[in-house]
Amino acid sequence: MKNDSIKAQYKINEQIRAKEVRIVGDEVEPKVYPIAQALRLAEEHEADLVEISPNAEPPVCRIINYSKFLYQLKKRQKEQKAKQVKVNVKEIRFGPQTDDHDYNFKLKHAKGFLEDGDKVKAYVFFKGRSILFKEQGEVLLLRFANDLEDYAKVDQMPVLEGKRMIIQLSPKKTAAAPKKIATPKPADNAPKATPDAEQEEENE
Repeated sequence: MKNDSIKAQYKINEQIRAKEVRIVGDEVEPKVYPIAQALRLAEEHEADLVEISPNAEPPVCRIINYSKFLYQLKKRQKEQKAKQVKVNVKEIRFGPQTDDHDYNFKLKHAKGFLEDGDKVKAYVFFKGRSILFKEQGEVLLLRFANDLEDYAKVDQMPVLEGKRMIIQLSPKKTAAAPKKIATPKPADNAPKATPDAEQEEENE
């Protein structure tokens, strides 16, 4: 199914309806050719005429084996997908009356998540009448962001969504500090030359 969707994006050979096309690549001289001549060149090279930029004026084509073209395309897509870094979002839940012990425990966890490169979604959950303390929840989340300023940047300031007030944080990218090369120090117990010893060496 995936291969069919890729194939549908590109016309080849007689499917190309333009009167002339611009050919690029190493196989032939890059220039504009009448479609009949372009198809003949592709046949001479025992390859296909593949339309790679249909919206250009005139359309841009390559002379290449169509199976090889699809293989290169899928390989490139696979490499791009592999380069995409998957970012995890870790959730941390507070209550509007969170005490300092619980707060510091969750703050420590948040630092660990951010150091691992994860995003943090922290929220205060308001149960029943505790929604009356929404300002208190906002203050808690702003304090949380402030305590993590060395580790994170704020993606979204506190916002109320239903019964939850949410703040979102992303890890800061910090450059690694250059390593210092330690210079060896002379050992304390190394023998030191005395003036008498130096005089004896000179006499010898």
